[in-house]
Amino acid sequence: MTSVTVRMGEFMYNLGFFTRTLKGVHSFIRRGQASWRNLTMQILFTFVQALGLATLLSLGIGAAVNIIGIPFLTSISQSRLIYTLLIIIITRELGPLLAAFIIIARSATAIATEMAGAVISHEVEAYISVGVDPIEHLAVPRFLGVTISMFLLNIYFSIFGLAGSFAVAQVFNAMPASVYFGSLLQYLTVQDILISVIKSIAFGMVTSMVALTQGFAVERASTEVPVAGLRAVSAAFGGCIVVDILLSAIYYIVFN
Repeated sequence: MTSVTVRMGEFMYNLGFFTRTLKGVHSFIRRGQASWRNLTMQILFTFVQALGLATLLSLGIGAAVNIIGIPFLTSISQSRLIYTLLIIIITRELGPLLAAFIIIARSATAIATEMAGAVISHEVEAYISVGVDPIEHLAVPRFLGVTISMFLLNIYFSIFGLAGSFAVAQVFNAMPASVYFGSLLQYLTVQDILISVIKSIAFGMVTSMVALTQGFAVERASTEVPVAGLRAVSAAFGGCIVVDILLSAIYYIVFN
C-alpha cells in the first residue's frame, strides 16, 4: 500500500510538473528574452554537437541494412523490397529511437545534474526570491531545446541513413541517384513521415521531462546529484521504449 501511494505521488508530481512546464512555454515565448540564451545553448549542445555521432551511426545503419538485405532479397527475386525495408528501419522504427538514445546519453545526465546542482546550491531559491519563475527560466528552455533537437536530429538521422545506404547499394547494383531516391520517395508515405515526427517529438518531451523532474527532485545532499543523473538516463531509456511500443502499436492498428 505504501509503495502504491509513493508511486501515485510520483506520478502526480511528474504530471503536475509537465503541466506547469507546458503552461510556462507561452510565457517563455512571450517574454522570455533573458532565457533565450538557455534555449540556444541547449540546442547547440543537444543537436549540433551530436551531429558527428549521429552521422556515423546513421551511415552505419543504412549500410548494414543494404549489406544484409540486398543479397537476401535478390536471392528471392524481391530486390525492390529493400526500399520498404530502409524506410521501415531508418525512418519509421529504428531511426527515431536511436536518435533518442543519442540525446539521452548526452543530454539527460547533463540536464538532471545541472538542475540538481541548481537546487543544492540554492540557485532555485534565489530565482524565487527575486520574483523569477525557475520553471520558466530553467525548465522551459531545456524542455523546448531537447524536443526541438530530437525532431531535428531524427530528420538528420533519416537523411544520412538513406544517403549512406545509397553509397553501399552502388557496390551491389550501381544505379543513378535519381533512380535510387526516386524509388525511395515512391515507397515513402505520409504516414511514415507522420509517425516518425510524432515519435521524435514524444521522445524529446519524455527525455526532457524525466531529466528535469529527476534534477528538481533532489533535496540537499550533494551526493544526490550523480544519482539524479543516473536515474534520469535509465528512466528516459525506459520511457522512450514504452512510448515507442505504444506509438508503433497504434500505427499498425490504424494504418494496417
